[in-house]
Amino acid sequence: MMNVLAVGCHPDDLEIGCGGTLAKLAAAGHRVTMAHVASGDKGHRVIAPDELRRIRGEEAQMAGRLIGAEVISLDEPDLGVKQDTDALIRKLTALIRRVRPAYIITHPPEDYMKDHMEVSRAVFDASFAATVPHYETEGGSAAQDGVVPIYYMDTLAGVGSLPTEYVDITDYMELKIQMNDCHQSQIKWLREHDGIDFLDFVRTVSKFRGLQCGKAYAEGFTQCRAWPRLTTERLLP
Repeated sequence: MMNVLAVGCHPDDLEIGCGGTLAKLAAAGHRVTMAHVASGDKGHRVIAPDELRRIRGEEAQMAGRLIGAEVISLDEPDLGVKQDTDALIRKLTALIRRVRPAYIITHPPEDYMKDHMEVSRAVFDASFAATVPHYETEGGSAAQDGVVPIYYMDTLAGVGSLPTEYVDITDYMELKIQMNDCHQSQIKWLREHDGIDFLDFVRTVSKFRGLQCGKAYAEGFTQCRAWPRLTTERLLP
């Protein structure tokens, strides 16, 4: 049994990028922790930030419960995520030390918006800081033993990304859709006001990645290629 930590920017990002993989890991008996750095408070044109923060937090918890994952929010404001702030790095470091993951899944270094890219870099920095004994954080957890591997999930719509590893999520595709469907504040708004069927969007990307690896549905990942994070083990399910 492994501990796996997935860190997304907003409350629905993990469900979009790696929800099937997280469901597969949980079904295999691994302990999955889903963390989002930003609260998602600015992700609507009508609902006010304070109310949306509450709604999106509840939606994230609902999605996590579908697979038995722990869901954590670091509660940073949208468009206010800064990877070079000590406070955020310490929050992430404390989280990593508490979860003690075998590996971390997060956003790729390049994506469609700044907050995603800031989270990617912050996770990279914090996962190193987590191994430094004299880097103090709240909670008092001991330093992590060794710098853990990082796997970058897909960009939104897979734009500019060619995965180096794939996870067959065929048996978990419908569960992935259910997880995404929990985020009605986003799904409903996109459907009614932008004409986007986001659940179909999610399914289409998963089918496209499946075509690339000979499966009905898949999710793609790229491993962080930095010493000492490389491994000979197959860690993804």
